[in-house]
Amino acid sequence: MLLRARVVLPLSQPPIEDGFVRVVKNRVTTVGAWADAPDEPVIDLGEVILLPGLVNAHCHLDYTDFVGAIPPPKSFTDWIDAIVDLKAEVDDAAHADSWRHGADQCLRYGTTTLGNIESRPDQLPHLWLATPLRVVSFFELILFKPESNPAQAVEDADSWLTANLPPQGRAGLSPHAPYTTNADLLEACGRKTRPLAIHLAESADEHEMFCHGRGRMFERVASAGRVNSDCGFNSPIAHAAAHSVLRASTLAIHANYLSETDVKQLAKSQASVVHCPRSHEYFRHEPFNEADLSKAGVNLCLGTDSLATTCDREAELSLFDEMRLHAVSFPSLRAETILRRTTLNAAAALGMGGEVGGINEGAFADLITIPFAGNVAGAVEAVVRHEGPVQAVMVDGQWEVPPPSLAARE
Repeated sequence: MLLRARVVLPLSQPPIEDGFVRVVKNRVTTVGAWADAPDEPVIDLGEVILLPGLVNAHCHLDYTDFVGAIPPPKSFTDWIDAIVDLKAEVDDAAHADSWRHGADQCLRYGTTTLGNIESRPDQLPHLWLATPLRVVSFFELILFKPESNPAQAVEDADSWLTANLPPQGRAGLSPHAPYTTNADLLEACGRKTRPLAIHLAESADEHEMFCHGRGRMFERVASAGRVNSDCGFNSPIAHAAAHSVLRASTLAIHANYLSETDVKQLAKSQASVVHCPRSHEYFRHEPFNEADLSKAGVNLCLGTDSLATTCDREAELSLFDEMRLHAVSFPSLRAETILRRTTLNAAAALGMGGEVGGINEGAFADLITIPFAGNVAGAVEAVVRHEGPVQAVMVDGQWEVPPPSLAARE
């Protein structure tokens, strides 16, 4: 199959005006200028940008139907209380519906691969089959009471994941956050070779708990049975590093409250940081430390987080919305840098570099298009500023949202 487009954005090489992508089965075999295309049947996509499917590095699909349900809280701990109350009312059917609604939104807005936190793994086998998305599922672990058995909990999760893998993705572990885990759980996760995802240095409340041994979060989790003798000494980043969960295969989600030492620790560990611009704005966090993290060489990605962290009841899971807000927050950033954070960088963070997030030989044929009639020099900027759904989506060599020319024939 040959696909022709006004502009092809491989991202692994410069933009190509009047370009083509050759797909065989579910893989890209060739990308180049149309003048060099082989003599084969072609699907001319017309006046569009053809680019790799976007990669959402962090999401909670099961919170999709909570969209706009929680007004901006006074503190992060208040939001935790609110989300716990909402989740308590969700049965299995509602959970599955919300997950599928989120997956459908991601696909419609051009995401073809995502890292998702999974709170009900028993539902995953049928949910994975309900979407064409490549899902990297992180098995969430919340466990901190002294009488718990962290080592056994991790072994059970690891065994379940070994027996139940996403058909088109990967699986990892998610020790939820420093405040909802204990040292033994973190270290048990650290002994596994699976990818890890941990909410880290997300809020001022978490910072106060670990750095100063006090505050609303400190009191909230203590009342729930957490022994907080590990608080008052180090930052959340230092805590995670001390207990073996900061490494190259770790997603450090949010990382909003960082010292200079924390930035150096993240860089040394080679962990990736996932920034979620709309969630960050909703909580009114301190400005994200983009410049220092970038200067230190940390792999920065973007994610949508969940729709439970927005006031807009019409919001959907769109990485384009995240990119536009990121561009507004950091106007000096090049459009190419922002786009890489939802493609190549995020693919590397999820352990799928070279397979997704770029159009290159051997990559999965996960492709999207957006309308474009401009000059090739403005193509990347046009992607970052795009609003609304995409025009076409291909996953694994199959059209999930067919281009208009094909849709008209059906």
